[in-house]
Amino acid sequence: MILLGIDTSCDDTSAGVVVDGRRALSNVVHSQVKVHHPHGGVVPELASREHIKNIMPVVEEALNRAKVGLRDLDGIAVTIGPGLVGALLVGLYYAKGVSYASGVPLVGVNHLEGHILSIFLEEQLPDFPFVALTVSGGHTNLYYVEDFGQYTLLGQTLDDAAGEAFDKVAKISGLGYPGGVAIERVARQGRGDRIRFPRAYLTKGSLDFSFSGLKTAVSLFMKKWEDHPDDVALADIGASFQESVVDVLVDKAILALRQKDAPALVLGGGVACNQRLRERMKVRAVEEGARLYTPRPEYCTDNGAMIAVAGYHRLQSGHCVGLDLDVRSRFPL
Repeated sequence: MILLGIDTSCDDTSAGVVVDGRRALSNVVHSQVKVHHPHGGVVPELASREHIKNIMPVVEEALNRAKVGLRDLDGIAVTIGPGLVGALLVGLYYAKGVSYASGVPLVGVNHLEGHILSIFLEEQLPDFPFVALTVSGGHTNLYYVEDFGQYTLLGQTLDDAAGEAFDKVAKISGLGYPGGVAIERVARQGRGDRIRFPRAYLTKGSLDFSFSGLKTAVSLFMKKWEDHPDDVALADIGASFQESVVDVLVDKAILALRQKDAPALVLGGGVACNQRLRERMKVRAVEEGARLYTPRPEYCTDNGAMIAVAGYHRLQSGHCVGLDLDVRSRFPL
């Protein structure tokens, strides 16, 4: 089965073509970083307008690179949530139009399921069941994955997502947008043990996350530091903040492995591109006797190929929707 996957959930317009939910023939992503950089974050209205401009050429490029036409497709998968409503609508209405005109079946996909199943685009695959940690600008969730379509939420962020915290701290630090890349870059020159920022573990045994307190702590520190920098460098602040986030993500992921007695951990989402997080998670997973699986960076960030993978398994299980499909800004998996 050949599926076209489309994702416009936030600020990347993306489309990919995947065979049998395993092999990507193409994966095209149009980034809006230059558009949102002056604002220090994603502006929903601007994101929607950019999607309208880019959706047709991105999909056409994905089909051209895959060397397939609409008549070759067995299905079209499109993200219907969670995400920015205006952005999601662009992808959905375009997918509806293509489906109606071509007669190709349409299936709606949860963006978070795409992140979990992005690992199936790699050669090394985890066996079921496994624990999945999805970390991005809008989500920080832990799932117990028993099979395709069988997900149990173990923990989630109660306020800011990890990626959102990176963006906000980068903004108040003057490091620019996107925050994850900016902080990781400056952190390489600093010491992660220079400042002891808080780690929010919440109640004992909790698998939920909270990063708003950490963001506030960094903001308060920055105000004092600007007046009295002493011998603390901006790189030390970035590295110490990054270490605080990584500590919590790693500790809670390992705790989930123990609670579920799972043999494998899948790490996905945009923040999974962070090398410090990957390194720390791999060491702890090995110590725990578990295997860590992480998609390559191009499949960690938002992309159409992962949506095609999720769509393939939805179609395989009999899911197919009509043209009355709608988007959802909040869409629990």
